[in-house]
Parts: sequence; structure tokens; C-alpha cells
Amino acid sequence: MDTWVLVPGGDAPHRPRPLLVLLHGRSGNGHDWVDPRIFDALAEQGKRAPIIAAPDGDDHSYWHNRASGDYETYVVDEVITEVVRRFHADPRRVAIGGISMGGFGALDIARLNPGRFCAVGAHSPAIWHSGAETAPGAFDDAADFERNDVLETATNSPGPYLGIPIWVDAGDQDPFRHTGLDEFADQLRAQGADIQFHIWPGAHNGDYWHAHFQDYVRFYARALARCR
Repeated sequence: MDTWVLVPGGDAPHRPRPLLVLLHGRSGNGHDWVDPRIFDALAEQGKRAPIIAAPDGDDHSYWHNRASGDYETYVVDEVITEVVRRFHADPRRVAIGGISMGGFGALDIARLNPGRFCAVGAHSPAIWHSGAETAPGAFDDAADFERNDVLETATNSPGPYLGIPIWVDAGDQDPFRHTGLDEFADQLRAQGADIQFHIWPGAHNGDYWHAHFQDYVRFYARALARCR
């Protein structure tokens, strides 16, 4: 499977650049992140700009290990390892984020790998209260949903989300606000997590996400710069 890698230009920093893994949404691919607004956002960060890795995933993998493939393992053990090796990224400073399906995936991968990431971002993440609410094909069955229930983790065992910067945002017309997104952020805030939660005008679409690419990259670059 392909991974799109964006390497910032300009003068090299005094140490290896950090790595930002960005996961695409349903029916998309890694190339969705290859956009002039991302280039502008990286240029704004100068020497703090991370290398970006945007892997291709399946149409509706939801980025977790399931019957159709071990997508979480693929991201953590293959994508990150190979991009670090080939592009000399800093293996100790890695952040992960994603849009919609990828936002859920970023939260789930961070949940399963506590201490691995310097920050996690979820942009309009696909979060549900129960398996019965989920989009067709998002999970194999009820047991698969329960194994990957990020809202339950935020509510009852938030440890993996504590101690790292977390970003959650969505448009004010996003339907996922009514299926668990607001509750996820509220639960983490109540648990003392370092979370930024933003609701901005917009819907669940490219126009909304593209308008905030600079906000996203700025958050990740700042968190990675502070990570040790």
C-alpha cells in the first residue's frame, strides 16, 4: 500500500525532524492530505515543521485490526518504522491525527499504544455510543466495536489519553456531534486531560477541513517541539 510523504524544504533543523502521521477518511486515500494548504502550513512552521506521512488505508478500514486486515499494526509497525528509516525522522517524536474515519483511527491507535505519541488529533472524528449506531462496515460486529470503543475508554479508563496534548474539532453542523463526539471531549476534560476542543462553523466535508489545515499543523508542530 502507498504512503504519501511530505518532507519540508528549507534549512535542516539541528536534529532530525519529528514525524506526523495523518490518516484519511472513509472512501479517501493518503493523497487527500497532499494539498497546497498543507504546504503553506508546513512553510509557516519553518524548522519546526514535521515530516508528514499519509498512508493509504482501505475504503472503510477504520484503521483498527479486524478481519480484513491489521490496520493499526500496519500504521505503527510498518508505516512509522519505514518512514523513520527512509526519511530520517525522529522516532521519539511522533504525532498522529486524522479526519473522520481517520480521526477515530488516530484516537484508537493512540489508545492502544500509550506513550508512543507526542500528540493525537481527531478532526471531525467518527465516534459512536454503540455498535448499532455505526456506519455500515465500520466494524466487523458488536464485539469488534467493543474492542475499539474510544468513548468508553475516555469515560472509564482514560489513562492512554492523559499526559499528551489532544485536539478534537468539528463543524457546528457535523452529525457526529450527536453520536458521541461532544461527550468524548467532555469526558476527557473532566478527567483532566490536556485537550483542546473546538467547534467552528461548518459541516462534515472538505471545505471545513481545508479551512483549518493551518490550525492542525500548528497544533502538531507545537506539541512535537515540546516533546522529549
